[in-house]
Amino acid sequence: MIDRWLEERREGREQSEEDIRGFVRGVLDGSVSRAQAAAWLAFVCVRGMTPAETVALTRAMTDSGERLRWDGLTGPFVDKHSTGGVGDKVSLVLAPLWAALGRRVPMLSGRGLGITGGTLDKLESIPGFRTSLGPAELRRVLAEVGCFISGQTRELAPADRELYALRDETGTVPSVPLITASILSKKLVEEIEELVLDVKHGSGAFMKTEAAARELADSLERVGRASGLRTRALLSDMSQPLGRAVGNALEVEEAVACLEGGGPPDLRALVVALSGCGAEAEAALDDGRALERWRRMVRAQGGDPEGPLRGAACSVTEVSSPHAGVVHRCDAGRLGRAAFLLGAGRLRAGQGIHHGVGLVLAAKRGDRIEAGAPLAFLHHAGGRGLEEARRLVAAAYEVV
Repeated sequence: MIDRWLEERREGREQSEEDIRGFVRGVLDGSVSRAQAAAWLAFVCVRGMTPAETVALTRAMTDSGERLRWDGLTGPFVDKHSTGGVGDKVSLVLAPLWAALGRRVPMLSGRGLGITGGTLDKLESIPGFRTSLGPAELRRVLAEVGCFISGQTRELAPADRELYALRDETGTVPSVPLITASILSKKLVEEIEELVLDVKHGSGAFMKTEAAARELADSLERVGRASGLRTRALLSDMSQPLGRAVGNALEVEEAVACLEGGGPPDLRALVVALSGCGAEAEAALDDGRALERWRRMVRAQGGDPEGPLRGAACSVTEVSSPHAGVVHRCDAGRLGRAAFLLGAGRLRAGQGIHHGVGLVLAAKRGDRIEAGAPLAFLHHAGGRGLEEARRLVAAAYEVV
């Protein structure tokens, strides 16, 4: 059977839903070897998949484990997914904002790899905050608060975990059908009714061009709707970081500022756009309802919303502009790598990070700046990675 599956994939012949389900079951029970699974993924990368095949793969991965259940709770149940970027702390604001507006938000999130910061890493800069809640705890927090942000349990979409590890090892991550199935299978197990997708493009995003981001967004919308999920995708720019803070604790502080009705305008604008609630969302950010819901969520998950964040006692070094002018470029890719070198990110799952290090940008694209004025402040731990990070930050800026 596996020989036929591999031949079909290699030659680009469409496979049935039954065959795709059989392949996914085989990956989990071991009847499909890792080498065979890797070959299948490589053929998908080269040949692609039809929309029907992508839907079948998404459903098979979703059905490979358990689902969360919200019997007895009233919705609407909504969630958001971002394809990742530098300084992207939207989830920290959007989940409590939606909850304050009467939605229920069962948000399962992940950790960062490379220059892309993970939502769980940011939250774990809050002492005591627990990101490994079991199903009963998830239900309790969702019932009491209206939202949670937690990690995915091993029982949810286990096929995605196995296949993603293989994709990472074999260089088959950049495939739109495989990305689509991976993202949506992890969201469909949440038993949500609506999903909003923030598909980013630019130097600090996985998709470098707007055209590539649009292709992925179209695939996610099409497959999500075919799977019975109201799905809405927005494209957003990641050629420069979102907001001004890059780094775990620093981003939590900026997210709280947004929840308090302030924060950077670009962060607030994206949060409101993704919420789909317009003036209603603006009001909830300004009158304290979203902030109060954040505080309730943090307490419900074991943290102290008023306490000091982890890693706060960092040294700070300024990078200054060599001359006066207007900031023409503030490159997210280089700035993300600078934060990574300071210790804010990891290369492999399981590696530790420093929660307090990162960057605070004093200038962004379009800002006028004087000679010697600060471009960015580097928060570092005893100089770790400082010199290379300084060079990257200086190279990230073009002032003309």
